[in-house]
Amino acid sequence: MIAKIWKKLLLFVLIIACLFNIVNKLVHKASMEEEVRASAEYVQRKQMENEM
Repeated sequence: MIAKIWKKLLLFVLIIACLFNIVNKLVHKASMEEEVRASAEYVQRKQMENEM
């Protein structure tokens, strides 16, 4: 009986942790425009360093 209670409790905690992880990733997701801009700036900096 105690094993069933622990199993349900741990399953509940696992589900809550997974939902929290998914919501956290959705909230802090960087936009595609920001990613492209950051990549372009990085490439430009590297090219400037190589020219020197």
